[in-house]
Amino acid sequence: MIRVLIVDDQALIREGLNLMLDLYDVVRIVGEANNGKEAIDFLEKEEVDVILMDIRMPLMDGVEATRVLEDKYPNTKIIILTTFNEDEYIFEGLKNGADGYVLKDVSSKELVNIIKSVYDGDLFLHGDVARTLASAVIDKKDSKKVFHRLTPRESEIAKLIGKGKSNKEIGEILFITEGTVKNHVTKILDKLELRDRTQLALLMKEWKKDI
Repeated sequence: MIRVLIVDDQALIREGLNLMLDLYDVVRIVGEANNGKEAIDFLEKEEVDVILMDIRMPLMDGVEATRVLEDKYPNTKIIILTTFNEDEYIFEGLKNGADGYVLKDVSSKELVNIIKSVYDGDLFLHGDVARTLASAVIDKKDSKKVFHRLTPRESEIAKLIGKGKSNKEIGEILFITEGTVKNHVTKILDKLELRDRTQLALLMKEWKKDI
């Protein structure tokens, strides 16, 4: 069972998520927090697998809390759950280590599937969010042309990054060392003119039907 912490400053939202998720045996709500600081305090006492994190909260917002939690509890997955589809928050949240970004109009069944997916190690972005990020990074119409700059090995690694695999996991899958994977990733980012592997993961998810 996946242990979930709900972090939102609105009691109505927390209650609604509790009611929604309580219908599914695969998840268990272990607690609630009003802001990022309370979330950090909670994790000092209880184990949590996945956090549903709002962005705009008093005392400590979701973006800053994600940064702190990623540093202190790297094995805990964080899904940013918000009504705001704004580039600044999306980029900062993902840069700070968020594992998913979902708009609050998601259905209960879809949210549970997202929680399971992120818990299993995938990076999940709601459709609108993925499109926003991808368009901010590179023009999608040139995706095939850009992707074909990569060697076959680099293409394999890029696709695995798009599935949320770590360098270690990629090395085990392809039977190469973690250091070799890191070298390939550096070359991939350089060829595609990307800032980091998060941007690469976003693009791979957006391009998967085209390549």
